Amino acid sequence: MSASQFLYGANVRANGIRQHYLRYGGTEGARAQRDAVVLVPGITSPAVTWGFVAERLGRHFDTYVLDVRGRGLSEAGEHLDYSLDAQSQDLLAFGAALGLKRFAYVGHSMGGRIALRAAARQPTGLTRIVAVDPPVSGPGRRPYPAQLPWYVDSIRQARQGMSAEQMRAFCPTWTDEQLRLRAEWLHTCDERAIVTSFEAFQTDDVHANLPDIAVPVLLMTAERGDVVRPDDVDEIRRLARDCRSVRVPDAGHMIPWDNEPGFYAAFGDFLGAPLT
Repeated sequence: MSASQFLYGANVRANGIRQHYLRYGGTEGARAQRDAVVLVPGITSPAVTWGFVAERLGRHFDTYVLDVRGRGLSEAGEHLDYSLDAQSQDLLAFGAALGLKRFAYVGHSMGGRIALRAAARQPTGLTRIVAVDPPVSGPGRRPYPAQLPWYVDSIRQARQGMSAEQMRAFCPTWTDEQLRLRAEWLHTCDERAIVTSFEAFQTDDVHANLPDIAVPVLLMTAERGDVVRPDDVDEIRRLARDCRSVRVPDAGHMIPWDNEPGFYAAFGDFLGAPLT
């Protein structure tokens, strides 16, 4: 990662909580000419674990990576509401607090659901959304294919201290560098936040938000994953006003970890500039 791409980490008070973020994007002059991208990670992914993706986005856009409440260095605790509604309000308030004029959301998994719900509020300045393998579970739908103990067990072990090799039992296909980073940061995920978000995969209906989204949507899905199936893609494209889709080959749910070049290629020029 070049020093010119990673700018800084910072906190902002928005929606009544401390929200921590990392910013990427080159020089001040370059940023002034660029639209912003707000990257929203998934259920147990602190912002720092998405730094390698943000570095690539930062070559073209003024890029912000959020620590979703209860993860990383954002506010956590028993006093917090960890619902999808609260998370989406955080995202809306984040853009407003930073005064972003033109911006896109890129959300992975849970982050995709957060972005879709926030976008349904039609925030001023939002130009488009990339929803990366968002869970399509909800009331009356098939359950999310992952199992809650996978998350809880790994978090509890990380709180006690965890090596990259121990993390390999949970993420066997990841590189040593990826495992080290996850082992280092997973303990920052509040267990109640993760349990609440996981259970909400089954109870929140994000499909109901799709008709209210007024900007173009890119639905990116994993060829080897079972989170979003072809019939789910068809349904989402019917419900959203303007939705295109792309399936990334040779990738499971954690798409950029499995096929990083394919992940960047899948964006095409949807955000305004190709990432390849």
